[in-house]
Amino acid sequence: MHPGDEVKEDPRSSLPAVGRLADALAKSWPDLPAWARVEGARRAVAAARRDLDADPGAEPPALEALEAQAARLAAGLRRPRPGRVINATGVVLHTNLGRAVLGAEAAAAVSAAAAGYGDLELDLDSGGRGNRLAPLREKLVILSGAEAALAVNNNAAAVLLALDTLARGREVVVSRGELVEIGGSFRVPEILERAGVRLVEVGTTNRTHPRDYEQAIGPDTALLLKVHRSNFEQRGFVAEVGLEELAEIARRHGIPLVEDLGSGTLTPVPGVELPAETLAPARLRQGADLVCFSGDKLLGGPQAGIVLGRSEIVEAMARNPLARALRLDKLGLAALDAVLRVLLEGRPERIPTLRALGADASELRARAEKLALRLGQRLGAAAGVTAEQERSAVGGGSLPGFELPTWVVALRAARGPDALAARLRQAPVPVLGRIRDDALLLDVRTLLDGDEADLEHALTFALGRTD
Repeated sequence: MHPGDEVKEDPRSSLPAVGRLADALAKSWPDLPAWARVEGARRAVAAARRDLDADPGAEPPALEALEAQAARLAAGLRRPRPGRVINATGVVLHTNLGRAVLGAEAAAAVSAAAAGYGDLELDLDSGGRGNRLAPLREKLVILSGAEAALAVNNNAAAVLLALDTLARGREVVVSRGELVEIGGSFRVPEILERAGVRLVEVGTTNRTHPRDYEQAIGPDTALLLKVHRSNFEQRGFVAEVGLEELAEIARRHGIPLVEDLGSGTLTPVPGVELPAETLAPARLRQGADLVCFSGDKLLGGPQAGIVLGRSEIVEAMARNPLARALRLDKLGLAALDAVLRVLLEGRPERIPTLRALGADASELRARAEKLALRLGQRLGAAAGVTAEQERSAVGGGSLPGFELPTWVVALRAARGPDALAARLRQAPVPVLGRIRDDALLLDVRTLLDGDEADLEHALTFALGRTD
């Protein structure tokens, strides 16, 4: 070392030890559990160290700032997930928000199944082992008129099980216009590949004709697969083969027709006329040998894959060893059973999804106007508040292009809709709306009973009002 040279201290050495920072958090934020304080401190220190590695000349963060960062991280870690949010988007089946909301009967059934022992696989009459799916299958058959029924843990699983049972090592014929990609980048061709079948594409992206199927069927063809375009629609110069005509082709060649309906119902939804193809029992009557659809979409139940169809096909699927890996757990079974009981009792209004879909426009208007008046009085000059007519989507990969007339509360604040939306997501009970032009829209169609008070508190938080 030459005289006058100075040894620069490594700025990372001034960072507190994780244990010291966690102890500081215990004094400032005693409500945070110990595990979250330690992990929050570890992550905050690691982030500060990475920043200093990237810029060695930077000043290390002050202890107060590091404590605040660690506290934010710890609070995020200890927050229940999934946590409650207010859905003011108007999207009834919002995939990111958990799709269908369970009604009181289904929620109570889940709570009872979770909190105690139950006769999940016990025959109370004989005292021997029972079939966990038998009661559910009976209700599905009664509601649908199908020969047989089955339920697994989601619709992708239902389709996978059907393909593995009926077509492993053989060919499955599908229109190119139906090779969809569903949420999470899952694609129909990839599901077919995992099922061990060979995909035979027919037609073009926009037009498929009966002759395309006829020409593709050969000695190694196991089945025809029809996939509902549940998350997009085709317009213009398009053509597809209807279900009845496709069923006739399948019958002539002695092969089954399987339909992946995506989102289906078992009964009509009061108050709204949904497209005819959503009614699963009708698809069976039109000739499908097997219909698969989701339980947590238009049915209004828990995540599940519902299978309806010919008894020999459904029973073969039930015997497939893969069915055990894809089966519903006791909580899903309890919820789905409760939803089916409500439908059998003729009380669809007790299912929140069906109630929201069939909500009367005049009731939505009255609710929006009442909420707008309440918020306007509360927020004063902080935001412009009006009740306006709008349209909302069903969502959840259901009914693309099909919209419902609705009413919204439109908020126009000086900070702009994007900043307001971001702030609402940070509220104690986060609120999700949608943005149109210069306004943040809160759609009352998807507000649940009791949401208004928390929505008001979230807005006062977001706009910085404390009066």
